[in-house]
Amino acid sequence: MVSDSENYKNLRTFFNEEYHSLKTYTQSRIDDASDRDAEDIVQDVALKLFSRPDTASPIHNIAGFVYNSIRNRIIDIMRTKKEQVHIENDMGTKLSQFTELFYGKSDNGYSEEMKKELKKAIINLKPVYRNIIKAIDFEGYTYSELSMQMGIPKGTLMSQRHRAIALLFKELETKKETKN
Repeated sequence: MVSDSENYKNLRTFFNEEYHSLKTYTQSRIDDASDRDAEDIVQDVALKLFSRPDTASPIHNIAGFVYNSIRNRIIDIMRTKKEQVHIENDMGTKLSQFTELFYGKSDNGYSEEMKKELKKAIINLKPVYRNIIKAIDFEGYTYSELSMQMGIPKGTLMSQRHRAIALLFKELETKKETKN
């Protein structure tokens, strides 16, 4: 029987040596989903494996166990995946709607320049903020759905989205003032 500390050591060694291969394998399985990051999936699986309780049974085939865990995680993600919104096709409409959060409705719409600035500002956000904005405001996820998928409490997601919007507002106000 393999001890728990030996399981941990074997997992750590396997992830250190095979991390790039695991990322490549994961990317090959999710290449049609541009909103998924292979590294995030591998790290999520690693976290869960390293967080296994002491009472869990020993792992005899580390490689098989890890690859099966990654495959199962990908299946879980794909099952819960909502119909994807093609951001490139719908970006103008979504950016206009999102810009209205900052400036309210306007009769003359928003300039292409303002939409470009908003897009740049979103891209420059921290990844966690950017992912929340993208999921809630562009892909139509609810806080409950995103909470379950990310494993983050709804209140935390709401707070992080609020902070992201505040950062975007500040960035766009700065751009607006420098242009006027």
